Amino acid sequence: MTTDNSEQNTGAHPHPPYDPDAYGQELARIGHHQSQAIGGRDLVFRALAAAGIGHEQADAIVAQVEAGAVAGAHTWISESSAPHGSDARFEDGWHEGVRDVARHLLRIADTTATTGRGLAASHALLLNSVQQPAPAPREAAPAPVLDPAAVLAAAERCPWALAPHEVRHWPDGAFLDTALSAVRPEEHAGYAERLEAFAVQHRTRLEDLLRAYGPGSTPASHGRYALIGQPETLVILERMETAPLLLRGTWDDEEEDVFLDDLEFAWGPRIRLSRR
Repeated sequence: MTTDNSEQNTGAHPHPPYDPDAYGQELARIGHHQSQAIGGRDLVFRALAAAGIGHEQADAIVAQVEAGAVAGAHTWISESSAPHGSDARFEDGWHEGVRDVARHLLRIADTTATTGRGLAASHALLLNSVQQPAPAPREAAPAPVLDPAAVLAAAERCPWALAPHEVRHWPDGAFLDTALSAVRPEEHAGYAERLEAFAVQHRTRLEDLLRAYGPGSTPASHGRYALIGQPETLVILERMETAPLLLRGTWDDEEEDVFLDDLEFAWGPRIRLSRR
């Protein structure tokens, strides 16, 4: 009589079960590091300005340091190896995953090294405004109101992202309130125009998404990816790229996670927050 020792024989190392508490702690630690980085960058800009370094050169120096930090993570990932005793198939999968992560880190390092221009000048202006005497308080102007109908109309002007009306799963705008609640008040002005610009920028990607996962596709035939093809999905995708943590926090309070998880999996955003 034999027992199933397949896990022991293959050297497989299954992932531990998903732990929402542990995931929340990870997000908290990431937030802490991001806050520390902002404070560190502020200190560096102050020191460079005191040394007479111009804004453009200061931007270049900080960008090089930040790109170098990402490059260090690339090196660390690239040099990692599969757990000792893993079988060949597990090692192949391990190394393929490592290469994917390393390529992504390289793209981040390249982007970091060439963006961020204007940060030093913005920092100097902010510092100067903080040092100026505070103006007399005055009544704040009301924030612009975000018009859901205008946003939905803007989405409808992007047909390459939409399924035909007769095959959409819900009435237009079924998830719109939840999506728009992740748009910050300071972003309300001109949001419909920015949504159209987002759709134009990602037109090819949206066409591919609709074709591969939209109504009539093989994945959709299994009852999943039901948001794809809805006009309000443009807002969800734009928020997924712009404010993923805010979107996820809002969504968890209002809608079923599976809808957003499916959309996130199909879109593949820069920051993935689902459990897949």
